[in-house]
Amino acid sequence: MERKSVPVYEVIVFPPSASFRWNVHDYPHHLAKWHYHVEYELHLIQNSSGTMMIGDYVGPFEPDCLVLTGPNLPHNWLSDTGNLIIPDRDMLIQFSPECADRICTNFPEFEEVQRFLSEAAFGLLFSGDTARKGASLLRQIGRAQGAQRMILFLELLATLARIPSERKTLSHRAPAATIPSRPSEKAERAINYIHNNYFSDIHLTTIAQLCGMESSAFSRFFKKQTGHTFAKYVNQTRIYSACTLLAHTDRSVTEICFDVGFNNIANFNRQFVKFCDQTPSAYRRTARRCTTPAPASIQESIFMPARYGSNASPDKKVQIPMSRGVEAFTGA
Repeated sequence: MERKSVPVYEVIVFPPSASFRWNVHDYPHHLAKWHYHVEYELHLIQNSSGTMMIGDYVGPFEPDCLVLTGPNLPHNWLSDTGNLIIPDRDMLIQFSPECADRICTNFPEFEEVQRFLSEAAFGLLFSGDTARKGASLLRQIGRAQGAQRMILFLELLATLARIPSERKTLSHRAPAATIPSRPSEKAERAINYIHNNYFSDIHLTTIAQLCGMESSAFSRFFKKQTGHTFAKYVNQTRIYSACTLLAHTDRSVTEICFDVGFNNIANFNRQFVKFCDQTPSAYRRTARRCTTPAPASIQESIFMPARYGSNASPDKKVQIPMSRGVEAFTGA
């Protein structure tokens, strides 16, 4: 049976009369695992270094690493400390999409925050003054009470949104295969065709005809609509699909190369390094350190999402496996 690593679904119950949840926990911790939830999460690493996996992004982290994950985006931080206990390694805030919508809808001044939160679907890593001020506000919120706590939370959102150049998008794909800004009908038709056929031969002339355009005109049109050349977009789609297979199955690199539509291993390796800054084998080794194989009994099961329970105690968490594993966030 193929190896499948299934992110754990985590249901977060907020404290009574609270708009968001602030928490600190040690490492190792039973909640520090490959998981996802419907809430946004702003996560600060206070101590230790190691490897983080956000969606399909794999990379290093150090103290003061500040990351925002959007709804249903799987994530995990794995410290290079073995079984050594790290007190208060993680400090975080979790808030629901409904909370974010209320803030952004009711206050036009938060239009900038609304745009910034839409980027969180892919995971955001903060740097510079944004990271320093964000971490400071996160710590202040933990000490605050009542209205002052909410005021600091709003200041935190505004601070994170203020300087776009001080945040970096991490994952290549959002939890669902969505397009950040809706393209024209023709571009959407072309993109859907690529997503449905990337594993086979795709020719620009075929899609140009599908869109009722000449090849040269379509090429210019596609670049203007997506910001990528046709060839780059196809290769990018194939490589990001390969990331999922490398992290979550036991198929060989060569097998995956052909599964996602490449004709030879040399070109696959070259394109993978170009998009991911590491070889396929290196990506697989690092990704597997951040994920855990699903038990055989649940690998082919389907689970309904958990719901908040009206009798649940504050901060109680219920964990169930994600529906059909990684498909829920890769759109594969």
